[in-house]
Amino acid sequence: MKNILSILTFCLLLSSCGKDEDTQKEKFTVVKAENQIILNDLQMKNAGIEVGSLGKEEISAKIILNGNVDVPPQNLASVSAPSGGYVRNIRHMPGMHVSKGETLAILEDPQIVQLQQDYLLAKSNLGYAQKDYTRQKDLNQSKAASDKVMQQSQTEAQNQNILMRGMAEKLKTLGINPNALSANNIKRSVAVTSPVSGYVSSVNVKMGQYVSPTEMLFDIVNTEDIHLALKVFEKDLSKIAINQRVFAYTNQNPDKKYTANIILIGKDFQPDKSVIVHCHFINYDKSLIPGTYMNAEVETNSETGNTVPDDAVVTWESKQYIFEEVKPKTFKMFPVNIGNSENGRTEILNFDEKIKNKKFVTKGAYYLLMGLKNVKKKKKTILPYNI
Repeated sequence: MKNILSILTFCLLLSSCGKDEDTQKEKFTVVKAENQIILNDLQMKNAGIEVGSLGKEEISAKIILNGNVDVPPQNLASVSAPSGGYVRNIRHMPGMHVSKGETLAILEDPQIVQLQQDYLLAKSNLGYAQKDYTRQKDLNQSKAASDKVMQQSQTEAQNQNILMRGMAEKLKTLGINPNALSANNIKRSVAVTSPVSGYVSSVNVKMGQYVSPTEMLFDIVNTEDIHLALKVFEKDLSKIAINQRVFAYTNQNPDKKYTANIILIGKDFQPDKSVIVHCHFINYDKSLIPGTYMNAEVETNSETGNTVPDDAVVTWESKQYIFEEVKPKTFKMFPVNIGNSENGRTEILNFDEKIKNKKFVTKGAYYLLMGLKNVKKKKKTILPYNI
């Protein structure tokens, strides 16, 4: 009987010790007004809390920007009809490659035929007028014709020459060689050709449509010189310079970097207070389509900054904090503004000489944050700590 009582007593003591240990492990002491959390010895051991001072480190400053693949104006071509006419043939679709001078569409119109006829008539009239002027000139020299008649024939020859040359230039705009034109090869159609090599980005016409010279039929993009246009806001503008190296990447494949150099910095602000910075790709990848959204990292000069390990910084309600060791096992949440991160350390921007010699949690900060968050659910809010 005594043995049974001894065993029961031992079990009760063991159970009591376990409950005390669990209570000690789970219960946090929080000073809500001062935003502090106090740990006991067991919690300190389990959390693996480590403390240290802010360190001085060389940080390579980086500016994170975004923008898109852009085409310079000189590499964009809008193709219009050289004259009014009906579209009889369309030879290209969006995305197709075209070479400079290649036919995009065929237009037909009676006015095209009329222009060729007028040119040939003007050319014939010019020949007659030139011969008449030569004859009148010879007669004038022999006093058989008056100066007035000779001058009239000279003026007529000049007028016919002007008329013929003007029509010849119009024919050239239609792609018709006036020197090769004769009564036997008058054309009823003309070709709409591409002024540059590149890709068709849009087709704004359909078969049978009547188009005028003011209408844009095709848009051509020359992808030989594609730029990266980035938005830089006023706060970062002073850190940007010509020839700076840029590493761009897409959201779909952030590990693949595209290297570029800054070649032009805009001189005016956009409505969102940003300035457009143009970058030239070192090796342009043709898989990058104009308009593709891209992120970019711009390297600036390295600076010495006050840093803490990355694990020391915690985020709560979209703000960043570190924990100050007020005294052994007592920690206070400290708001920080963070800068760049490199080699496992994060720069602290709101450094003050008053905190130069203070100790901060370098390991286990997340454990402390969880303790505060659990209390927050029960006791509403925890006030931020300011120095």
